[in-house]
Amino acid sequence: MKLSIERVALLKSLAHVQNVVERRSTIPILSNVKLRASGDGLMLAATDMDLSVEAHQPARIAEPGETTVAAHTLFDIIRKMPDGSEVTLEVTPPREGMSGVELSVRAGRSVFNLPCLPADEFPAMPADDLGVRFEIPAADLRKLVDKTKFAVSTEETRYYLNGVHVHAHNDGATSMLRGVATDGHRLARVEVALPAGAGSIPAIIIPRKTVGELRKLIEDLDGHVTVGVSDKLVQFLLEGAVLVSRLIEGTFPDYERVIPSGNETVARLESKGFADAVDRVATISTERARAVKLHFQDGQVTLSAVSAESGRAVEELDGSLEGKPLEIGFNARYVLDILGEIEGDEVTFEMSNPAAPTLVRDPADGSTLYVLMPMRV
Repeated sequence: MKLSIERVALLKSLAHVQNVVERRSTIPILSNVKLRASGDGLMLAATDMDLSVEAHQPARIAEPGETTVAAHTLFDIIRKMPDGSEVTLEVTPPREGMSGVELSVRAGRSVFNLPCLPADEFPAMPADDLGVRFEIPAADLRKLVDKTKFAVSTEETRYYLNGVHVHAHNDGATSMLRGVATDGHRLARVEVALPAGAGSIPAIIIPRKTVGELRKLIEDLDGHVTVGVSDKLVQFLLEGAVLVSRLIEGTFPDYERVIPSGNETVARLESKGFADAVDRVATISTERARAVKLHFQDGQVTLSAVSAESGRAVEELDGSLEGKPLEIGFNARYVLDILGEIEGDEVTFEMSNPAAPTLVRDPADGSTLYVLMPMRV
């Protein structure tokens, strides 16, 4: 194998695939990136056996072939190469005293020789029959990810919450594609238009790591992403890359039961100013609890936090209130996570009592809603 490729193109693809590689894998081949030169391009692939990413870049192929090398080492080498440089990759025969072939990495006067493992040892993800296929606008896919990923649970014991739940929803009038995530303390639900062909999608749970890697791949993407789904796998096919992931096997809880209705106390606040005030007042809270008390009354809300070690903080903000005055406490980080997804200038908090779930809405985006559990302060 021998090829030449622009550093910036190689670095872009390596940045995507090396993120999948676990730094402490007990299986040596899983620490490697697979390189395959053929036709007029280079394919790079990495996997952790649950998630696989392939990236493709144009390259000048002198000799086709394939091999695998340490992913993080190759990424660090290319990252430190001079901007604008051209990189030559070549598989070379064993040198004296070496037991196997090496990959020679050249750019300018720099030469690196990296040990290789055979490409035929590189594992392949299972190829399920992806019975459901559809195209979704990249902007809608970004919305499904961005509005939910902060609420994904990191508690491994409740593994079925360690991802974003995606399913089709039909309320009789319209059909939507829903994304839902919750960690038991907050819940995020977002809807986008149901793509053609997605009506028969099974209810799936896309793992947290997959969601993170997908978001990086579609960061600047325009156009559409082709999605394939089976009961166990999901595939995302986009320009220059393919992501395949196992799905979380489990049943997502009936999230509709925790979405409150009939909350008669409704507060309307300026979203940016409220977020800044929560952040300031929470400075005084102990790091573990990060509790902030909100006292809603007609015309204003009073934010307060108390810490035996750090003191007390109080701040008042203007706002409107429908219903009875109410005092309620929240984890400040959870509030800030939700406010970070509010697109409009205003946010509404719909409450019933200090112990019941609060519904948070973005008046500028009726397709999203958030549920926040209160805490005792």
